Amino acid sequence: MSALAPIDARQARLERPDFETELSDPAGLVVVQRPLPWYERVLKHEGVQNGAILAGLALAWELYARFLDNALLLPTFTEMVETFVRDISNGLLVNRITTSLKSLAYGYGAGLALAAIFTSVAVSTRIGSGLLTTLTAMFNPLPAIALLPLALIWFGLGTPSLVFVIIHSVLWAVSLNTLVGFRSVPETLRMSGRNYGLRGIRYVALLLIPAAFPAILAGMKIGWAFAWRTLIAAELVFGVSSRSGGLGWYIFEARSELETAKVFAGLFAVILIGLFVESVIFKFIERRTVLRWGMQR
Repeated sequence: MSALAPIDARQARLERPDFETELSDPAGLVVVQRPLPWYERVLKHEGVQNGAILAGLALAWELYARFLDNALLLPTFTEMVETFVRDISNGLLVNRITTSLKSLAYGYGAGLALAAIFTSVAVSTRIGSGLLTTLTAMFNPLPAIALLPLALIWFGLGTPSLVFVIIHSVLWAVSLNTLVGFRSVPETLRMSGRNYGLRGIRYVALLLIPAAFPAILAGMKIGWAFAWRTLIAAELVFGVSSRSGGLGWYIFEARSELETAKVFAGLFAVILIGLFVESVIFKFIERRTVLRWGMQR
């Protein structure tokens, strides 16, 4: 007992008394979330950032053009804007843009419809898959501008020739991306669809298209870019019919008349339409589909 006494005494000294504390409200101690100041919200806004980039480019253009002091080579940004507003006001540029957009709508819509048919057949049959793969490998590297002579021979001047080359630009890019998206759908999801009795068109429309829509949307964006630049290039060559032409012909006429500010006004219209389609139309589709479904961050 005498040997254990020091140990018991040491343990008694090491024991800590129990105590209780009342919980305090952490809201008054730490700010978990606070609203950003208005200037930080403005600076972090995507539209403000993009606008600042565009304003910086316009300022650099204006300063360099004034330094160069040669309106034939490079007009100032303000001169280009004045020409753009003038031709918008008198209706000339509006008519040219409307003509181009009509041809673009026909060709882009037909290209998407043909791409949907090709890819639906490709995922349904092995022969269709081999056919689409072969055709894509053959015609996708072929520049649409190289088909202009054939379009002139087959369809003559005017909208049909433009629609033909636009369809070529859209069809293979959209078909390739859609086919890749369909093939990337997980096999588990495919088996689930078959267990529910999905076959043929219902299998493609209700399962494959929603599952592969990010790739399809990417193909639509690529097809739009190809179609828009192909249309402008084609109109530069033969985009006039019955004394009316599109935006590319507007640029060509301005170049022939050595009106450089007018050339830049046409290019400015091309850029504005491209920004509108990418930033408004495709962004709206993306928000309502892949972002809403949680398929992309």
